[in-house]
Amino acid sequence: MKKMIKTLIIALALIVVIAGCGNSDKKTDGEKSDQIVLSLSIPEPEGAKFDVTAKAFKEELEKLTDEEMTVRIHYNNELGGEREVFELMGINSLDMTVQSAGPMGNWVKEFNMFDLPFLFDSREHVYATLEGEIGQELSQKFEDETNVKILGWVENGFVTTSSNNALNSVEDVEGLKIRVQENELQIDTWNAYGADATPMAWTEVFTGLQQGVIDGHSNSLATIQTSKIFEVQSHIAILEDRFSPGPIAISKKKFDSLTKEQQDAVVKAAEYAEPIGRQANQDKVAEAREFLEGEGIEFTEPDKESFKEKTKSVYEKWAPQIGEETIEKIKNLEY
Repeated sequence: MKKMIKTLIIALALIVVIAGCGNSDKKTDGEKSDQIVLSLSIPEPEGAKFDVTAKAFKEELEKLTDEEMTVRIHYNNELGGEREVFELMGINSLDMTVQSAGPMGNWVKEFNMFDLPFLFDSREHVYATLEGEIGQELSQKFEDETNVKILGWVENGFVTTSSNNALNSVEDVEGLKIRVQENELQIDTWNAYGADATPMAWTEVFTGLQQGVIDGHSNSLATIQTSKIFEVQSHIAILEDRFSPGPIAISKKKFDSLTKEQQDAVVKAAEYAEPIGRQANQDKVAEAREFLEGEGIEFTEPDKESFKEKTKSVYEKWAPQIGEETIEKIKNLEY
């Protein structure tokens, strides 16, 4: 039954790809008849951080191949949700993506480590993990499981917590209804903090805050700005208990179908786009904070140690599932 449901999901996503966007081999304005056109999905609108990454990749790929290869960017998850995008790439019905790593734990459990609270001390710690032995092993496992090849890593960055209450310590979240993704680890974490973790679809968050169904949620500052959540909240706590990376990824079958020269160009273009994409998020977060402060949002720097003290039960439950050895390696990693 599960296999049948998964097949139906992929089939429906394929209908969206074919009916809504057309076959990836069909050229559009500005594309040459003899070009290789890579279809690339992002979950955000034009101009957002992942679009900056995608466009940098596109421009560099065209330059490296003398426009033999180019990229067609599809915005706002128009080809399917993030999990469906990985599935489409796995069956070679979509070429590329730049998106959140969130669904990757469905195939490789160790990627759920990014939902563990306060596992990473800094973004440098994150990238040392992803670019080192641990990250390389996990990326290879993901490729083996999904037929999706990781070319590089950008970011959604650290999440903040927004609410209508000033959060200065863990005691301030006691009893608050905090929206989380439909993610058991996030639910356990916020319940451990003393909050009432409330799973909710992102599309319902604005109304939920407006109507008092929830008291707060966690997300990046850039998303809080672009989604206009600031209109229905008054405070933001820079808690940064989770970091969300984003892979630059390509269908393994598509990659293998390219010549050695074309593969090298794809790899080099991703290497070029990677630091640009990371910086794009940091710039947009800085811009968002300035904007939100201008809108009257009050920022707090909560006592992180008070939150960390509450996470023992979360690690006791989840470390064995994710991999205690992997977690210890990350904690002890020198960078």
